[in-house]
Amino acid sequence: MDYSLQNHKSYIGRPITELPTPSLVLSKPVLERNTKLLLEDVKKLGITFRPHVKTLKCTEVTRMMLGDGLHRKIVVSTLCEIRGALELVNEGILDECLYGLPIFPGALPHLHNLSQSVKVQLMIDNEQQVDILENYFEKMSPKAAPWSVFVKIDVGSHRAGLMTESPSLPKLIQRIESSPAATIHGFYCHAGHSYASRTEDAAAAVLEAEVEGVGKAAKFLINEKPDRQIVISVGSTPTAHVVRRLQATLPEVMELELHAGCYPSNDLQQVATSLVTPEQQAIRILADVCSVYPGRNEALINAGTVALSKESSDFPGYGTVVDRPQWCVVRMSQEHGILGWAESEQTTRLMEHTGSKSSTGEKAESAFKVGDKVLLYVQHACITSAQHFVYYVVDEQDIVRETWVPWKGW
Repeated sequence: MDYSLQNHKSYIGRPITELPTPSLVLSKPVLERNTKLLLEDVKKLGITFRPHVKTLKCTEVTRMMLGDGLHRKIVVSTLCEIRGALELVNEGILDECLYGLPIFPGALPHLHNLSQSVKVQLMIDNEQQVDILENYFEKMSPKAAPWSVFVKIDVGSHRAGLMTESPSLPKLIQRIESSPAATIHGFYCHAGHSYASRTEDAAAAVLEAEVEGVGKAAKFLINEKPDRQIVISVGSTPTAHVVRRLQATLPEVMELELHAGCYPSNDLQQVATSLVTPEQQAIRILADVCSVYPGRNEALINAGTVALSKESSDFPGYGTVVDRPQWCVVRMSQEHGILGWAESEQTTRLMEHTGSKSSTGEKAESAFKVGDKVLLYVQHACITSAQHFVYYVVDEQDIVRETWVPWKGW
């Protein structure tokens, strides 16, 4: 068993320099500021909010994202996230969980069981999924209420969903509406391609395209049933950062809902969009310097692929040293990370924000010694967080004040 999982509470009250490594360090003040900012934007717009809990997957952050019950529904990527969130159902601050993958047979019995404790909604983008729901429905005795579903719309990321121009979309809508096993609650899209945005204007354009895309899809149903109330759910963290700029207007029968997930923590991918500052990153990985190699101007740390992930962005490497951002993890194996010099426009930007110690031509033997602790900003908070069994939650002075255990499994 991981040592931190057995002993994490013993580090409360201690500085992060005393933590076992590699460790995931979470800044609670940054989490709170980031969460509050989006909740305020949503409130000003008067729209519904459904946080995606896949990034940090824990009770404490989910409670924060919901505003302690101000908003009462979430979207999840795994069954374990629903199971973990049942604690918030029992607290009376969560009512609804959307399972974010297009439904498949193996998940249905688990989702049915979970629906006895909380309202569970499903994602549909193929008529075969309706067949699966009907087959399961036929076997149930007594018959349950039809599943509440979102139709998944592809607005450009080409990961899941149907394009609004697809002839399969109106057929799918009719198929669901004629089924005893499902009823359409709304239309959902995720603009994963918004991560390529580099300005507010670009992100705002993607957001407008999201609303236009799901709104167009919803009209297939509204044209048939003009009094039908329909939810259209849009969002991603980059577009959520500019939701205050939303200009789209919708028919009265459409309720606009925003979803986003990475925004409490952020990461280098988000900083690369220019929509958040480096200081808005709540996650850092603490690692030990294990060796230094002057001949190749590199250093070895004990944080490799399974502590960081092999995600990338405009920032070079797989993680950046917080106070020396021109040093980054340039290569990795499973448990080994190699720090190397990687000067770029993005690392220069980080230097300006952090008051970095780095200087052009700095040598590894000057920057690092065996036994040094280094803190790394990460490329993708969602995948990095999934590698760690405990989060060490710190205050502004990097003193551990709490430890949070995330939900694990599928």
